[in-house]
Amino acid sequence: MTVFENMIQRGHEQVNFFSDPNSGLNGIVAIHNTTLGPSLGGCRMWQYESEEAALVDVLRLSKGMTYKAAISGLNLGGGKAVILGNSKKEKSETLFRSFGRFVEGLGGRYITAEDVGTSVKDMEWVRTETNHVTGISRALGGSGDPSIVTAYGVYIGMKAAVKAKLDKDSLEGLKIAVQGLGHVGMNLANYLYKDGAKLFVTDIDQKSVEKAVKDFNAIAVGLDKIYELDIDVFAPCALGAVLNDITIPKLKCSIIAGAANNQLEKSHEHGKALMSRGILVAPDYVINAGGLINVSNELEGYNRERAFNQAEGIYDTLMAIFKRSQEADIPTNIASDYLAEERIRMLGDLKSIYTSSVKKIRI
Repeated sequence: MTVFENMIQRGHEQVNFFSDPNSGLNGIVAIHNTTLGPSLGGCRMWQYESEEAALVDVLRLSKGMTYKAAISGLNLGGGKAVILGNSKKEKSETLFRSFGRFVEGLGGRYITAEDVGTSVKDMEWVRTETNHVTGISRALGGSGDPSIVTAYGVYIGMKAAVKAKLDKDSLEGLKIAVQGLGHVGMNLANYLYKDGAKLFVTDIDQKSVEKAVKDFNAIAVGLDKIYELDIDVFAPCALGAVLNDITIPKLKCSIIAGAANNQLEKSHEHGKALMSRGILVAPDYVINAGGLINVSNELEGYNRERAFNQAEGIYDTLMAIFKRSQEADIPTNIASDYLAEERIRMLGDLKSIYTSSVKKIRI
């Protein structure tokens, strides 16, 4: 598909390509929807196979941010940035300051933050060129690394799913598999361990696996074997599209509740497949919203306690989604989409009515 066909299919407002040969910067900012407010979403630095792959990724991720903000009750829209490059070899102050100038040029329609391949330090470089950035260090008045709040939100969301599916108020004694032990996955494992869960873990980084085994008495599992475990909860916390035609038939869990984005390779098809198997899914952009909730707090002056309190709202949000799913006999990811779209439509209509009224008064 062409760029415009991709935008139209996903409902995007704006896509911006930028390049700076002096710094080696090549990237894309996608703004999906600003009905509820300016778009906010992280900047991902990744060595994509092609420019087309980068475009598809930024369009997919920015749309997810619209739904994440809407379902979380935030007055923000959905946006995302990707920088094409090797985050381990090609980072520099020059590159991120150049990126900051491009963000500044968008006039506040897009607010950036850290994501896969970028860090708090990178966002501080961005901040030297624009105020439209979150996820900076706490020393500079920001929130710092958002992964702890993301992990806490996933933990709270998992408890909601366990209550809805297993009628249990605690995770004690439950068998939970964590796929991916990055910052979020490791912090989540810590919460689960303290709550008395029996952990099974896997990651491409063997040192992270060894740490989880040592610190949380976890059992290490092979990358492909993680799907076949007879467990209560499967928590995908690595890359997306891990729930697909190959993996879903292998699953023996009751619940899927993890931090990874876009876990369903084919949203509608695989949501229905999991529902037909009696597996309760906590929609990814709902349960992993803690990071967005955390950085959004910077816009009003960061308060860590407030951020954690807001993240606890993920429990009630998921309960409402599970209820809608059961009443309408639809997959939870579809129920979540409906609720998010209802909020956008309702507030969009109110904004339209207000704008129309103001125009009439001026006339």
